[in-house]
Amino acid sequence: MALSQNWLVPLLLMLALFGVFLALVFPYLSGDVAAEKRRARWIKTDMRAAPGPRMVDPAQRRKQITESLQEVELREKAARRLTLDQRLVQAGLRISKTQFYTWSNFAGIGLATALYMASDHSLMILFGYAIGALGLPRLVLVLLRQRRMARFVEHFASAIDIIIRGMRAGLPVPECLKIVAREVPEPVRGEFLIVSESQTVGLTIAEAVTRMAERVPVPEARFFAILISIQQKSGGNLAEGLSNLSNVLRERKKMAEKIKAMSAEAKASAGIIGSLPFCVAALVHFTSPGYMDILWNTREGHMMLLFSCLWMLIGILVMKRMISFDI
Repeated sequence: MALSQNWLVPLLLMLALFGVFLALVFPYLSGDVAAEKRRARWIKTDMRAAPGPRMVDPAQRRKQITESLQEVELREKAARRLTLDQRLVQAGLRISKTQFYTWSNFAGIGLATALYMASDHSLMILFGYAIGALGLPRLVLVLLRQRRMARFVEHFASAIDIIIRGMRAGLPVPECLKIVAREVPEPVRGEFLIVSESQTVGLTIAEAVTRMAERVPVPEARFFAILISIQQKSGGNLAEGLSNLSNVLRERKKMAEKIKAMSAEAKASAGIIGSLPFCVAALVHFTSPGYMDILWNTREGHMMLLFSCLWMLIGILVMKRMISFDI
């Protein structure tokens, strides 16, 4: 019992320090604060009309574009407070919230039992349940969501090209959306199938694609929703606008691949630096089993391990943000 109390104080202190880091420091490292400032300046700046003949009033068109951008800004703010049901939909999981909590509890109970049997410490029950029920399921959910968003972006430009070719061949936009829902791989196929079915129940194309951008919150889907919304309000050549959007998306993808290639060396270095302490500790433990017993058998060693893991986690997060780029 005394050992459990000795573990509890440094563990709570470590969690408090990590919470302060996430609340105060991590937004600046992740670029969220800078992105908010850039977005606020963009909304407040007057949009200048592009040169060339237009069928609508340039001032009215600027107003419509600004309103569309403000609507996107409001949706992005609402998207930061996603419910669990919305995160499950964005991850592509066909389970309910109750099922997610049930499987999370099973994972927490299993991990808590395994840690308690391995360490024989009562504190490991709480620690294992917290990780298994609260940490791991949500980490898996985030990874599934990111993978689905990446696959959507990969095939989205091809879907837009199909729409452009269909419109230039004389097909209506709803028919082009149905072709995309048949030809393009998942998850683009499923999202455009929902858009096509939404029109049959009375939604306009702009409303349907706006909802798609909410289900798939990536810049590419938001660009597509803004373009459709502006075209529906002010008119214009939709095929030409989609062609320009397709070129922009392909250039973004090309730049992302270039950045990925240029940052490969830095990612490899970060992986080596992050794994080096664990590899050295494992080698020392197997070559000289008694050399590191002070870390496992004393209170001071336990505190050193806790704080070392905390600073290692902070360092890994900092390196991850240093080699991650938003396009």
